[in-house]
Parts: sequence; C-alpha cells; structure tokens
Amino acid sequence: MRRPMIGLTSYAQHVRFGRNDMMAGMLPMTYVKAVHATGGRALLITPDDPGTDVLECLDGIVFTGGGDVDPAHYGAEPHPETEVDAVRDAAELLLMRAALAADLPVLGVCRGLQVMAVATGGALHQHLPDLINHDRHRAHAGTDPLAASAGDYGRHDVVTTPGSLACDLLGRRTSVNSFHHQAVADPGEFVATGWCPDDRVVEVIEHPGRGFALGVQWHPERTTDLRVFAALVQAALVNRAGPADRVAPVPGEVPAAV
Repeated sequence: MRRPMIGLTSYAQHVRFGRNDMMAGMLPMTYVKAVHATGGRALLITPDDPGTDVLECLDGIVFTGGGDVDPAHYGAEPHPETEVDAVRDAAELLLMRAALAADLPVLGVCRGLQVMAVATGGALHQHLPDLINHDRHRAHAGTDPLAASAGDYGRHDVVTTPGSLACDLLGRRTSVNSFHHQAVADPGEFVATGWCPDDRVVEVIEHPGRGFALGVQWHPERTTDLRVFAALVQAALVNRAGPADRVAPVPGEVPAAV
C-alpha cells in the first residue's frame, strides 16, 4: 500500500541554474524530509494555478512557512515591515478554506499558522517588536531564512493548554526554534492552545471542530522533533482508512511507512 500523500504548499521564486535565470517552484527540502521521515509521501503544490482539485489526491496537507499574509485580507493597512505575495496568498487561502471544509488533516507551520487564522476570519499582529518591544522571535538581521541553520533561529519555550491536542502531542512545556516577526492577534475559528511564556505571543492554534487542524508558529521541520508531522501523517492514515477502519492516533507516535 502507498504511503499517505501529504501536500506541501510552496512558493515561486526567481533562481539561477547555471547561466539561466528562471522562475521555480521552491521549498526547503527540510519539509519534504520531515514528511518522509514520519511515514508520508510529499507532494509539492505550487501557487501558480490555484484550485481545490489537488485536495482530491491528498490525505493531508502542510501549509508551509514564508512571507507575510497581505493585511488587506483582515482589513488592515500594511505595516512598513510587511512584505506580501499576492499570488501565494490567493492560492493558500483558497486551499485552506477548502481543506478545512473537507476536514482534511491540516498542519500549519509559521506562515501556515497565520494563514489558518486569516482564512477563518482572524487577524495578525504585523510587526511583533511594536507589540512586545523585542525582536527575539526571529533570527539576527541579515540572516537568510532559506539558508539558516537551527542555530540562526531564536529559541524559547512554549506552554500549552492542558487537555488540548497540543498538550497531548508536546506536553505541558516544550522548547522550540523561532523565526517570525508577525503573530496571531485573533485566531478566527481556531483556538489558541500554546504561548511563549515570556511575552504571551501565540505559538499554537487548533480547530475544535475538525479531526486534525493544528498550527505551530515555529519550524519543527528544522529540528529533530517531528512529533507534529508524525501526528499529521497518522491523522492522514486515519482519514484515508475511512470511518469503518479508523483507529485513534497515538499522540507523538511516528507511524511506519505503509
């Protein structure tokens, strides 16, 4: 039997191959490796031809990290530090709403968590230093986020709500990396279940009305702690099995490839 098929949203970027400059569908391989390491099979979804039909061949989907969501989507004027990608926003907001409506297992990573909130009527803080008076949630100035190693990221603890999916998967307290300058102000249809204890920045959201819809503000794919990816793959296996064959996923268990 095939592994569960996990979609990964990606972005279009000009790159240079040899002497040629061209537009390419881009995503760090750390996402692909995280899906494969936890028993899934990765499928990249580019933003150039938006459509929900791709969801028909998926067992789960990861909304990946990247740039800022256009504040026009939540009725705000852009901050000077906000940088948007209108094409990616359109594609991912469409996919997010359709995936949630279909109850497809969904994991949001960094920007992906923010897309979750905005797609369901929520809003973002556009520039955290204006709110919390420090910039320790992202890497040092000048660091390339696509080339950064884990050591280039901020690091802090996250505390979770007892009884939440986040707590079941990660425990009451966990240490995470950090690379973002925006954060959730209003989670929309989601519920915030994890925070940085130092400044109360939202770090985890989850949807109480869906089988598996979890967003994390950090980048687990750049660490050895892949519990949220493992949980997504397990939920994808359950989703693919159908109601008659479903079994409850074990929090934190890494499923074997099938």
